[in-house]
Amino acid sequence: MKIEEVKSTVKTQRISAHSHIKGLGLDENGYAIQMAAGLVGQEAAREAAGIVVDMIRSKKMAGRAILLAGPPGTGKTAIALAIAQELGNKVPFCPMVGSEVYSSEIKKTEVLMENFRRAIGLRIRETKEVYEGEVTELTPVETENLTGGYGKTVSHIIIGLRTAKGSKQLKLDPSIYESLQKEKVEVGDVIYIEANSGAVKRQGRSDAFATEFDLEAEEYVPLPKGDVHKKKEVVQDVTLHDLDAANARPQGGQDVLSMMGQLLKPKKTEITDKLRREINKVVDKYIDQGIAELVPGVLFIDEVHMLDIETFTYLHRALESAIAPIVIFATNRGRCVIRGTDDIISPHGIPLDLLDRLVIIRTLPYSKPELEQIVKLRANTEGLEIDQDALTALGEVGARSTLRYAVQLLTPAALTAKTNGRNNITRVDVEEVSILFLDAKSSAKILSQNKDKYML
Repeated sequence: MKIEEVKSTVKTQRISAHSHIKGLGLDENGYAIQMAAGLVGQEAAREAAGIVVDMIRSKKMAGRAILLAGPPGTGKTAIALAIAQELGNKVPFCPMVGSEVYSSEIKKTEVLMENFRRAIGLRIRETKEVYEGEVTELTPVETENLTGGYGKTVSHIIIGLRTAKGSKQLKLDPSIYESLQKEKVEVGDVIYIEANSGAVKRQGRSDAFATEFDLEAEEYVPLPKGDVHKKKEVVQDVTLHDLDAANARPQGGQDVLSMMGQLLKPKKTEITDKLRREINKVVDKYIDQGIAELVPGVLFIDEVHMLDIETFTYLHRALESAIAPIVIFATNRGRCVIRGTDDIISPHGIPLDLLDRLVIIRTLPYSKPELEQIVKLRANTEGLEIDQDALTALGEVGARSTLRYAVQLLTPAALTAKTNGRNNITRVDVEEVSILFLDAKSSAKILSQNKDKYML
């Protein structure tokens, strides 16, 4: 046995600030369990978020907005991500930060609209006529070149397809032969060919050949059931931004001018309102015909106080449009000046007319036992062993400074414990790293005490 051929079975995973969140942690009646699905405390906020999730699922929430308001480190972003987890993969969730709108390449309103469109899904259901089966024969039929040149050209292809119910021989256009070559289709492969477009999709090798030895690993699929010629429903999930981007980029020709134009294009191109209106018309037509279904998703704007008065005004129009997602704002500001103005002070830095449209969910500071629970949860997520005394010490640090700072001390404390020849974090390790590092409040206190020694 060669050591280099043995693969490790240890699962490698990147851990982020909110990796431990799996949902809102509610029971079947919609009441919050004190510690569940990675969330601790904040019962009222989680129950309110649960009602929001139910409204989104029943499609009665589109075009409305929610504000998560509370001090820093009280779980606003965590609750927004928990809502995304509850909704699942099929509902679009687009997170952004307020400062993202300030781009040198495109307008502020364009950034907002782009993210609005990213948060609106379209589920397209199409019934396609397909020929599906295992390839039993693949014969290109050649004829003399009609243009008088040397060599022969492919006039048509004879392909045999077999299913569990029967078999069929098809005569195909030579253009489909190119698709078959691109997909590297051979006898024994399971394929399907769309009757309308002639598109070919190789699904894998038939499991009848699974006993053969091949050099490369093949994906074996069972022999299709039913007839060779059948109707198949294809479900495709796209966002409106995907449609915008696909139609905004016309495919250039192969001439030099077209290629130069593509090279000289700016990195980001604005999508015009005219194009969006045209796409909306097509989408409305699909919805009326029953081909497509609109899936309003969630647009999460963190640090919403970073938006200015112009973008807040634009949000009014965007929220009132016929096609709008659910918008969740989050902010940790109290009364402050609205960005873009000199003297207009408003709660959370949001204009009062927009605040009137919002349902506000409040998050409260965590108690000391809750801080200890969160630190323990993070330690488990990061695969660290921690003593109860160390947890109590970190809970005291969190109560004195902030939860974020207490969580940040976990990894340095684990490294200190490792240096001292231990696998578990003890109170001594926490006290040692607390001396080495400062939190924001301690640093501010030192600055105020020694302000004459620092430059202005």
